[in-house]
Amino acid sequence: MLDISFTSTPNPKPLPDPDTLVFGKTFTDHMFLMNYDAGQGWHDPRVVPYGPLPFEPSCMVFHYAQEIFEGMKAYRTPEGKVQLFRPYENARRMNSSCRRLCIPEIPEEDFVQAVKAVVSADKAWVPDKVGTSLYIRPFIIATDCSLGVHASHSYLFAVICCPVGAYYPEGINPVKIYVEDEDVRAVKGGTGFTKCGGNYAASIRAGERAEEQGYSQVLWLDGVHRKYIEEVGSMNVMFKIGGTVVTPELTGSVLPGITRKSCLELLRDWGYSVEERLISAQELFDAARAGTLEEAWGTGTAAVVSPIGLLAEGDEKVEVSGGQIGRLTQRLYDTLTGIQWGTEPDPYGWVEPVD
Repeated sequence: MLDISFTSTPNPKPLPDPDTLVFGKTFTDHMFLMNYDAGQGWHDPRVVPYGPLPFEPSCMVFHYAQEIFEGMKAYRTPEGKVQLFRPYENARRMNSSCRRLCIPEIPEEDFVQAVKAVVSADKAWVPDKVGTSLYIRPFIIATDCSLGVHASHSYLFAVICCPVGAYYPEGINPVKIYVEDEDVRAVKGGTGFTKCGGNYAASIRAGERAEEQGYSQVLWLDGVHRKYIEEVGSMNVMFKIGGTVVTPELTGSVLPGITRKSCLELLRDWGYSVEERLISAQELFDAARAGTLEEAWGTGTAAVVSPIGLLAEGDEKVEVSGGQIGRLTQRLYDTLTGIQWGTEPDPYGWVEPVD
């Protein structure tokens, strides 16, 4: 168990208006920090006032991108309690990213304790308006001051938080998706299954091209055959075809999403046929023309479930579920958000209270 020191901010900020929250723009009063040094391990865990971090220009993270991160949320229940959603899954995924990027792992209990410590310190920042939450960003960066392509000998683990508004303030609107056939996001053997910044930097160009054409997200294809579906934007993706839910299998280039895993567990519990396998873009368009592509949606921490109303590739466009949110998509969204915000029972033991 970590012995976490606490330094209270001398200048607490006013709490933001929950009606005007913008994702990733307003940060809470405190942050968690912990250092790693070879031969000493992780040490000096502390909650301190949120503020700038001083690094030299030669800091390795700036040059060789040895860094990883996680994304999770804290929710306020109708009774005023604060809870996390499956934080140990985030801890396990972060350690998976650590192994791939040659970063020392953090014990799962320490990870969850660190997250709870900063959320508890800034509990007043967890908004109580329906649909709002506190977004949590744990991350690790290499801090050696050295130029040379090798693993760092020192690291910083940090956790920062920002209150966020409802993802769908005016109701859930299905998004338009464009199949990207030029750029690739990741390849098997690379870092596609991790949460590292390089994956997201590589996705920006295609995302901007899609946005210029009026699409909300990019549907990524695999980097080898350039035909199999992998992810949609920064989310996992699922399709209901002829009554069966299909989603890309985790082949090493797809992020093992926690919302994805939760959806699959719910679907199987509800008795749906679920397949994790290779899915070609051609299969989706053929199913749409045959009338068997019944629903499509993305899954992720930010939106939870994002319905897809239109698929496009080149000049071909197909509507999904009449351009509306499908019944199963809505059920998944309602169930997951109900568990997260404490308005529905949690028979799976997914929520973790924050003291």
